[in-house]
Amino acid sequence: MNNLKAINRETKTSGDINKLRSEGFIPAILYGGKDPNAKISIEKKLITNILNSDSFLSTVLELDIEGKKQKVLPREVAYHVVSDEPIHIDFMRIVAGTKIIIEIPVIFINHEQSPGLKRGAVLNIVRRKVELKCPADKIPDDITINLADMDIGTSIKISSVKLPENVTPTIMDRDFVIATVAAPTIMKEPEKPVAEATAEGADGAEASVAADGAESTKDGDANEKGKEQATDKKPATDKKNPEKK
Repeated sequence: MNNLKAINRETKTSGDINKLRSEGFIPAILYGGKDPNAKISIEKKLITNILNSDSFLSTVLELDIEGKKQKVLPREVAYHVVSDEPIHIDFMRIVAGTKIIIEIPVIFINHEQSPGLKRGAVLNIVRRKVELKCPADKIPDDITINLADMDIGTSIKISSVKLPENVTPTIMDRDFVIATVAAPTIMKEPEKPVAEATAEGADGAEASVAADGAESTKDGDANEKGKEQATDKKPATDKKNPEKK
């Protein structure tokens, strides 16, 4: 469990809060339970690593507020619209015996032991997080799915996942899919190299030239025959003016 040191803050104006941020602190609020809301601040460098993780909002933390420790759950982070730096965090006290709704990240293990993935299948992830209802003091770190022995066509549904005791998905009216082991996509035939395509083009051009030459020769032969036939014919005799003997 991550332990973070925090301090109480007495900021009253936006100027006070901006000064706090300029000194490397992130203002925060702690709420929930029977205790009143508390204004606190956390040094940015102490929380940056876990703040940037995908599971931050589902990670139980232990806040040490000037010597007083209590378990909390991050519920919301506000970021600056330009710099994208965290500017405020909401923490909720974890009270034993209560239940909360929270999104838990899904992780997949043993990819190398999946027969389907070995044969080129693709792991199609439908849900990277699943919303669960669970006891506030027993929040699972993640939902682990073992891919060993999963072949092509396998559909991984929530019913196949073993959840901790008293932990249930918020979606109860259907057995929803978390991921599938899908068949590999059909690969397109790679394009021919430019040199090969050029060579084929040259061959085609030569064949075209040869064909054109052959047609020209045939046309030439036909023309020559026509000339010969025209030469063999005798000129017609003028009947009106027969040749005098």
